[in-house]
Amino acid sequence: MITVKNVSLRFGTKTLFQDVNLKFVDGACYGLIGANGSGKSTFLRLLNGTLETTSGEIIIPKGERISTLEQDHYKYDLETVIEVVIRGNQRLYDISKEKNELYNKENFSDADGIRLGELEAEFLELNGWEAESEAGELLSNLGVSPDLHYLKMKELENNDKVKVLLAKSLFQNPDILLLDEPTNNLDIDAINWLSEFLINYQNCCIVVSHDRHFLNNVCTHIVDIDYHKMTLYAGNYDFWRESSELLLRQVKEANKKKEEKIKELQDFIARFQANASKSKQATSRKKILEKIELEEIVPSSRKYPFIDFKFEKANSKEVLTVDNLTVEEGGVKLLDKISFSVLKGDKITFLGSNIQKTLLFDVLTKNKKYTRGEFKFGVNSKISYFKSDNTEYFQGNENILEWISNYKKIDDIELLRGFLGRMLFSGDDVFKSVNVLSGGEKARVVLALMMLESPNVLILDEPTNHLDLESITSLNKAMVNFQGEILFTSQDFELNKTVANRVIEIFENGTIVDRRVPYEEYIQDKKIKELREKNRISKK
Repeated sequence: MITVKNVSLRFGTKTLFQDVNLKFVDGACYGLIGANGSGKSTFLRLLNGTLETTSGEIIIPKGERISTLEQDHYKYDLETVIEVVIRGNQRLYDISKEKNELYNKENFSDADGIRLGELEAEFLELNGWEAESEAGELLSNLGVSPDLHYLKMKELENNDKVKVLLAKSLFQNPDILLLDEPTNNLDIDAINWLSEFLINYQNCCIVVSHDRHFLNNVCTHIVDIDYHKMTLYAGNYDFWRESSELLLRQVKEANKKKEEKIKELQDFIARFQANASKSKQATSRKKILEKIELEEIVPSSRKYPFIDFKFEKANSKEVLTVDNLTVEEGGVKLLDKISFSVLKGDKITFLGSNIQKTLLFDVLTKNKKYTRGEFKFGVNSKISYFKSDNTEYFQGNENILEWISNYKKIDDIELLRGFLGRMLFSGDDVFKSVNVLSGGEKARVVLALMMLESPNVLILDEPTNHLDLESITSLNKAMVNFQGEILFTSQDFELNKTVANRVIEIFENGTIVDRRVPYEEYIQDKKIKELREKNRISKK
């Protein structure tokens, strides 16, 4: 259990939290939600003790083991994968290290023997003899193959490093589990396994995530951060959203009835206050009027950007043809003779490794060269591309207005400022230098440019990675409503489910499978899973 008592946090004159009182109990999973900058990750740092409160206290029973999902993928580069996972129980890791040092001593003293006995007893108590097998099982469940378990972390790809750090946080079921964006860069199978793990988790878990489907699956409670306050709701993300919308409607309806009553009383008083025979009734109604108070409706700090993709001319029936496209790098076929056609109305989600998906999109947008084969867009196709890594485009010192003008000439600056305001860049925000923008701000700037380009084909590579839940919701709606064609990749289940009418998966050996079925039906197909595993084995 965690007890948060009258906690406030301020940085200089800025207040992040004010008088927070909460209890987090075992057997529950709490989803921490709020607008970007509201302090979700900061609150996790308060809970794990890496940041101190300005006032108030956080009470955690003595001896409770807290585990946090770390974000630094390079911190353990010189250690083996198994060692990193076992670090999830730091005390067990330290005992193992000290034991090995003692066993390797050339001059072994009586004191060393006594100390070794103490360590062995504690090692046994912490189930140390099973540690490697437990760590290996966790890794395998998350999709890190056994041949990687004893490699150095620096030898792994970033996607696997993410899984190792996640396995570290889950190792030996900590008493308190703090997870900040645990589904980032995870594949479908790993997300499904993690969801099952947390559903069955018996201790206390607090998770920050922008994945709506994940929050709905695993959360028993939602903690909403808004205007420096934290409010606890029972239920998952959808229940919170529906409850908060219902509460707002109820307050508005109650206020409407009160306003009607106020108007009725005011009319009566105005008509009869000068009438001697009605003066007592008018005075009585004045007293009633004075007692009626309207409920204050405080607008949420959440802001939804306006995202709406429009185009001037629709595509012809055949939008894109890809024929035997092959891409080799370092003698390895990352794409192997892939062929597919994009037809009018297609909204295709691409599955597979991030490297292969991004490579395909880069080739189709002429940002990368291909080895063999060909592809051709229809004559009416107008393409706009959202890159998963847009860092190279934001290196200069120009402000947002100037940056957009580099790509799209807009003569009416006030019109552009109004447009950017709808994308949450209001007032002087438009004069911010693009090289200091956050990941979410950069994503919104790119989406703004894409709207101004009026494309009829959208290519989106992980567009939700840096967006908050509100921006993801707006983008999701825009993609559903878009009348053109979309090729996209996303880890967001809800986005895939509601947008895609077709799935193309790129296997590890560079081949593809193409199915015109809903996303949810595709990922539950046992034959596809078998095919995926077969291709994984054939690559090795």
